[in-house]
Amino acid sequence: MKKLKSRFIKLSTEERLYHYDRPIVALTGGIATGKSTVSKLFEQRGLKIIDADQLVKSIYQTQEARDYIKTNFPSAWEQEQISFPKLRELFFHDPKIKKAIESFIYARLPKAFKEATDLIKDQGFYLYDVPLLFERNLDTKVDLSIVVYAPRNIQLNRLIDRDKVTEETAQRILDAQMDIEEKKDRSDLILNNMGTMSELAAEVNQLLLQILD
Repeated sequence: MKKLKSRFIKLSTEERLYHYDRPIVALTGGIATGKSTVSKLFEQRGLKIIDADQLVKSIYQTQEARDYIKTNFPSAWEQEQISFPKLRELFFHDPKIKKAIESFIYARLPKAFKEATDLIKDQGFYLYDVPLLFERNLDTKVDLSIVVYAPRNIQLNRLIDRDKVTEETAQRILDAQMDIEEKKDRSDLILNNMGTMSELAAEVNQLLLQILD
């Protein structure tokens, strides 16, 4: 069983997110820093990851969520399913709607998280891929935080290349997020992703040697 080294286990059960008895390691980053790539590298090395974005998607797929959107935001309901482009438009243009939807989703995250943890039997800690770790003030509820880091100029170039957007649009997307330098300063450990894929893989290997027994 893969275990976290004792010096990285900082919290008691009562202090930890959802009061789990196993330590929680959070993986975070910014857009186009390479967090999804790092998650895949972790999985290739036999680690099981709980993905916050996937948990949210699983909640949206429930009948309860479908009924909620259909009843409360009918303009985002088309052809008997949620229209996510229209829901996003509502979400980002009306703070009250944003707050209501977030409240609905976040109230159901503990159950979705538990369902994910129930599937992890042979790992002595939970690895949680959570983009909004600091934005949601979850960093105080995890034992160890790891940020996938690339400076803003690299984020900008990757975003333009990946999503085929203009520099102006890419700048606006980055401006809407917490600055990657702040995430770097607030994280316990840093995975640098400024070079090649092989360099990133070496960084991941080194980090795992550092934190795992």
